[in-house]
Amino acid sequence: MPKRIRRRILAASAAPAALAYWFLVRPWHLRWGATDEEAEGPLPGDGIIRSPRVEATHAITIGASVEDVWPWLVQLGQGRGGFYSYDWLENLVGADIHNADRILPEQQTLEVGDTVRLAPEEYAVQSPNSVPEVAVLDPGRAIVLCPPTTPPRWTWAFVLHPVDETTTRFVVRMRSGERTLGGAVVDHLFWEPAHFVMERKMLLGVKERAEQSSS
Repeated sequence: MPKRIRRRILAASAAPAALAYWFLVRPWHLRWGATDEEAEGPLPGDGIIRSPRVEATHAITIGASVEDVWPWLVQLGQGRGGFYSYDWLENLVGADIHNADRILPEQQTLEVGDTVRLAPEEYAVQSPNSVPEVAVLDPGRAIVLCPPTTPPRWTWAFVLHPVDETTTRFVVRMRSGERTLGGAVVDHLFWEPAHFVMERKMLLGVKERAEQSSS
């Protein structure tokens, strides 16, 4: 088949694929696992970025009490308990993430203003986005991270809602602020799908660990 025809076929198929992603796949992954109430309702930290350009809310049901889930959240971070996601992917870019499979007593203290690193101090690409701080801390309920910039580019909220004594809803929300046009294109095509893949695995990782440790 001539190259000219192949290019036309590819161009003709690209538009439907892009439309399918924008109108079907993207809305699904931006609120994976979340109920309408969870996706549309307020969460701690929402006031930090009042008019986000993008908001992703993901959620999962965990068969463990809030008290059993909370310690896994407190120790989140590089050099701490990790992020319970695909650490082999994170380490491909030098993030040096090691996911804990147990509660780490030495990492159970967290305060507003503490840094929760996404990458090591000696990371090749230094950015405020890789050293977010705890902006909101509601013990037993919520942790909200954001980079130490004014205004912050994004916020990342981890929130626990008790369903009953042995069941918890774990809701995670990422909100992004102002971006350039080029930045928006990169976010839509790369960062949003990548964030979803990694965050979905994190929710599943917390669920697995909390349920095993509470059984």
